[in-house]
Amino acid sequence: MTKPLRIGIVAGELSGDTLGEGFIKSVKAQYPGAEFVGIGGPKMIAQGCESLFDMEELAVMGLVEVLSRLPRLLKVKAELVNHFTQNPPDVFIGIDAPDFNLRLEKTLKEKGIKTVHYVSPSVWAWRPKRIFKIDAATDLVLAFLPFEKAFYDKYNVACEFIGHTLADAIPMQSDQISARELLGLQQDRQWLAVLPGSRGGEVALIAKPFIETCQRIHKQHPKMGFVVAAVNEKRREQFETIWKETAPELEFTIIQDTARNVMTAADAVLLASGTVALECMLIKRPMVVGYQVNKLTGWIAQKLSITEFVSLPNVLAGKELVQEFIQEECHPDFLYPAMEKVLSQDNSELIEKFTEMHQWIQKDADKQAANAVLRLINKETAE
Repeated sequence: MTKPLRIGIVAGELSGDTLGEGFIKSVKAQYPGAEFVGIGGPKMIAQGCESLFDMEELAVMGLVEVLSRLPRLLKVKAELVNHFTQNPPDVFIGIDAPDFNLRLEKTLKEKGIKTVHYVSPSVWAWRPKRIFKIDAATDLVLAFLPFEKAFYDKYNVACEFIGHTLADAIPMQSDQISARELLGLQQDRQWLAVLPGSRGGEVALIAKPFIETCQRIHKQHPKMGFVVAAVNEKRREQFETIWKETAPELEFTIIQDTARNVMTAADAVLLASGTVALECMLIKRPMVVGYQVNKLTGWIAQKLSITEFVSLPNVLAGKELVQEFIQEECHPDFLYPAMEKVLSQDNSELIEKFTEMHQWIQKDADKQAANAVLRLINKETAE
């Protein structure tokens, strides 16, 4: 009997779990008996991935914050290396989490296992010399965005532009009425979605300035509703604690649902920088972006940065489409005027640009990713 296709795979956070889910589905559509083992979240596990560790083990934010978790992370890496050395997969896929996965990929590649890094690290934005480490660690990089492949091509590093999975999953026109109905939000009210991040470290730094911004908006727009997306019960409780300490007089509707549904239901969005900003662009909602990390991490990132922007809509457009406020500027003195502008102006031109950018990156990414990996290991693909 032919042994089944065996794929090692490690995702580091919720967005990676979603990518892993789509990738596994697309591979299984061509190779139904394929096996997947590594680290995954609930979506990957539901698709049959054997997860050797809890995905939360890898969800660490920031350069400084990772230091306290380093011994545990090194132990997890060593155990994964041992597992994959004893049971070699046909290929290993590291999904995002570059600080962890690239190290793991390099070790596995040195042991003769083909490796793929899914989601290009932001080498085009900061620490560009990482391109050489990526080359040493991987046989192929799967990139979401066209300018990423152009960057890799410049250095002759194997890379394929596959489009973005979110651009496939999100329709060109989002249904606000249905989203409000789903979440139980009043249809005849203006709603601002407030998204202070999915990690504990993010919420600890970003929730307070976001809440204080909402205080100022409430004074100007007393009928405005504020709806918060909480990824889990921990984040809900964390946000509630900061809310009650900061502005107990305000009313927030906290919904333990996807940020996508909450943004779709909203008229505008105040959000932490990250993949969610791209998602907001694809949903076609005007936004203001804020972000903070601890001061040392922020200082290091600033010194190593080579790009003008941090939010993906601006990076993709190559100009400022949405206002972004980082570190000390992530403060109501900056966030409120920007948000007020968004709430009072005609955003139709911005929405047109968002629609055009959506079309740039809509390529059936799950299938493209699966086919790229299968070609790498000389397997037939359904093109």
